[in-house]
Amino acid sequence: MTTEDATEQGVADEPTPGRPGGVRTAVEPEYGFPAPLFRAAARIPVPPPFHPRTWRSPLRGTWLTSVFGALLLVGLPIVILTGLMSYIAYGPQFGQAIPGDVGGLHLPFFDWPTNPSWFYRLTQGLHVVGGMVLTPIVLAKLWSVVPKLFAWPPVTSVAQLLERISLLALVGGILFEFVTGLMNSQYDYSWGFGFYTAHYYGAWVFIAGFVSHVVIKLPTMVRALRSGPHGTGAFARWLHDSPAETEPEPMDAHGLAPLDPNRPTLSRRGLLGLVGGGSVLVGVFSIGQTWDALRPLALLSPRGQSYGDGPNDFQINRTLSGSGIDPVALGDGWRLRLTGGSSEVSLSRADLAAMPQHTAVLPIACVEGWSTTRTWSGVRLRDLAALAGVPDPDNAFVQSVETSGAFARATLQSNQVLDEDSLLALRVGDDDGGPMADLSPDHGYPARVIVPALPGVHNTKWVASIDFRRQA
Repeated sequence: MTTEDATEQGVADEPTPGRPGGVRTAVEPEYGFPAPLFRAAARIPVPPPFHPRTWRSPLRGTWLTSVFGALLLVGLPIVILTGLMSYIAYGPQFGQAIPGDVGGLHLPFFDWPTNPSWFYRLTQGLHVVGGMVLTPIVLAKLWSVVPKLFAWPPVTSVAQLLERISLLALVGGILFEFVTGLMNSQYDYSWGFGFYTAHYYGAWVFIAGFVSHVVIKLPTMVRALRSGPHGTGAFARWLHDSPAETEPEPMDAHGLAPLDPNRPTLSRRGLLGLVGGGSVLVGVFSIGQTWDALRPLALLSPRGQSYGDGPNDFQINRTLSGSGIDPVALGDGWRLRLTGGSSEVSLSRADLAAMPQHTAVLPIACVEGWSTTRTWSGVRLRDLAALAGVPDPDNAFVQSVETSGAFARATLQSNQVLDEDSLLALRVGDDDGGPMADLSPDHGYPARVIVPALPGVHNTKWVASIDFRRQA
């Protein structure tokens, strides 16, 4: 843009309001082929929000955006990787991950480990709580770059057009993933489509945009953070400045700094403190979902603070009422069927209680982000496998009395069946060795599966049968 052209749009050589004598001039962009066409487009007078004087916050600029970008560059890969690990933990090799058939987007399959027992609790907690904690930073980053969404002309070269397309994947993908993830953590499925399928494919759109954006913008971010505002490298100074001392960042080719800045009412230190405080607050309101002592603070938990009496006071993902099971089916007539051997074995709850009991302290963690550690008591799955005549199964198919629902059944890997702490649990207690109690109906009475490091929904409740399978 020439000086004459810039003056046409009122973007050059004008005193800066609130800064007597200050003059800020837009940096002329580098036009690619066909440059005359882009220059002609730049001469077209445009109204707000496309006019360059629309965005006047004195805090916006390449340096501030780079600070938010650096924080997300550390946090987002953790959320991405733990999310993909959660998909693997669901056992896609058995067709029970959602979505099942993902074509070329499938991940490498491997036997999900049972040790350490808190592994899934850690990965899923980082994914859900980490995503919630990053939300204020994501919003701040989007706020810092919002002038780019209305830049005129929209593109100045073919290369920038490709960058803009990658930004659509990045911004659209991250908003979709965060909104659907937060709504899922609130048990709100009002969007009308399957959360798991949409979240999985949306993740790949976001990952493509994220990787492209990092490749394109990483050098800019590093340079901005190293040089600091005005090329001084004075990072600490900019965090020390009061609102009265806060100066707008210099104009550059990235177009984030304001051409016509307002007087600052907030310092950069104040803005970063506000965003960081928001993240801390969200973290405090979320961490109670995984830390029983802080459960009263779990204000973002959609399931309330109390879930029953005594040892059964822990989260419930699906209630007995929600399952549609007739309670009569879980009464004295209930039987557990074991198959896979030469003949079927049928056991009552009294039969199971008379077998050798094993006790294990294990966490249980849900995809929604909640988790807790409990003491579980029951019969080892490997003892049941031996009783069925299949002491070394390749896998085991567990079916609930519940006949509908995506998680009314689950296939367990060999290592999950044979782990010494994998149980068909009958009783539950706190994690401190306190009194034990029978499982409540909502927690899976008369018997449920509990396996170390297994996603909570695959710890099947109200178990009706277990089919121990040999390799074909």
